[in-house]
Amino acid sequence: MYKTGFFGRISWVRGVCLGLVAIGIGCMGVALIGIAQPIDSVASYPGSRASASAASTYGSTASLAVLAHPQVGNKLGVLSIPSLGQKFPMVEGTSASELKRGVGHFRGSAMPGGNDNCVLSGHRDTVFTKLGRLKKGNRLVVTTAAGTFTYKIRQIRIVGTNDKTVVVHTDHAVLTVTTCYPFRYVGSAPKRFVLVADLVTR
Repeated sequence: MYKTGFFGRISWVRGVCLGLVAIGIGCMGVALIGIAQPIDSVASYPGSRASASAASTYGSTASLAVLAHPQVGNKLGVLSIPSLGQKFPMVEGTSASELKRGVGHFRGSAMPGGNDNCVLSGHRDTVFTKLGRLKKGNRLVVTTAAGTFTYKIRQIRIVGTNDKTVVVHTDHAVLTVTTCYPFRYVGSAPKRFVLVADLVTR
């Protein structure tokens, strides 16, 4: 039976207030969980700084598809090198199993087209045997579900295996492609061949 009269109204008001308090606590919990979740694992970069927001990491013009971070082993798209007439499948992750399938996307780096550093790696004796033939000004084209992104090579570097300046954040859209060096070295190569390219069209 519902209570009537003055005391019934008090019970009804008390119930409404308790319900509103419970809803408020639930909303606060959801907000705190959202704050605790990282936007991406970009803070795992050697010598990196954590991203403050998705907009600062990927840029306001990046599509939602660029923001979606895939699972290890997922196919991301295709890397094309027009000057060499080559195309390679691009896979999320850079472990041995992923690199057997094509070019690996360094987990935690920006997605292709993102306003940060997108890092790709591949074996010198499989996909990147001809990478040393490239020159400044050559184009690298990445095609994903988010679109087609063309990069122009700005810099070619040779660094040590423990160099901390390759996988770092950038303030604009960059594609970094790495492989072991020297290309014909027998055994575990002591250096890395690095291409740095800037996004020119998206």
